[in-house]
Amino acid sequence: MASDTLALLIDGDNASPKIVTGLLAEIANYGVASVKRIYGDWTKPNLNGWKDCLLEHSIQPVQQFAYTTGKNATDGAMIIDAMDLLYTGRFSGFCIVSSDSDFARLAARIREQGVTVYGFGERKTPRPFITACDKFVYFDVLGAGTSEAESPATAAPKPRRAVATAPTPQPAKPTVAKPVLDRTALDMLAKAVTASADEDGKANLGRVGAHLAKQAPDFDARNYGFSRLSELVEASGLVEVERIGEHPKTVMVKLKPTPAPK
Repeated sequence: MASDTLALLIDGDNASPKIVTGLLAEIANYGVASVKRIYGDWTKPNLNGWKDCLLEHSIQPVQQFAYTTGKNATDGAMIIDAMDLLYTGRFSGFCIVSSDSDFARLAARIREQGVTVYGFGERKTPRPFITACDKFVYFDVLGAGTSEAESPATAAPKPRRAVATAPTPQPAKPTVAKPVLDRTALDMLAKAVTASADEDGKANLGRVGAHLAKQAPDFDARNYGFSRLSELVEASGLVEVERIGEHPKTVMVKLKPTPAPK
């Protein structure tokens, strides 16, 4: 998979530069992005944040002026370039970074050509674009946390003379609970294991993951607080997990028997 040649196209109007490190690390799992372009009107101040990281990450900015108010000329330029790159036949995958539904048809067209589409966007991304991709990853699972600059600024208190007071007890730090696996996720997992299982009911976890991606391109263990699918299936309580071999181990899963009604 690492030998796959990818084209990375970023809609600068619909993505924050805070995601770039996590984004490129994620894309490295799928292949090598030999083309990295970001589109927008670079005369506008909203893209200033991107200018600082383009050289560092070797991303080529593509200038596109807005022809008229209320119309996004950036999308059109990005779509034209994507089709030009597609017809070269050099790429096995496209990475489209946007939360805009306008790219749903582009993603579908690229897939019609037998080329894989990886989508990246915010949680608000319209469903048609998500389902048009082979895999869709949300920005918030790319390790892009909120920076201190985004937090409301607090004025520094004026210095006062020290007064002897009893020490104030420090409040305990709140614990962050992992998201709960909902019924929809559990049902999808059960169906994927059943569809991927052989005659004895065991399924290779890799095949289960591929089937989950077909059911929902945005299904990702990280959405539920797990770094790997194997951790998610173990926490689900639905399956028995068996690891076979060494370096790497093959993970096999089997649905637990349903308890008989009393």
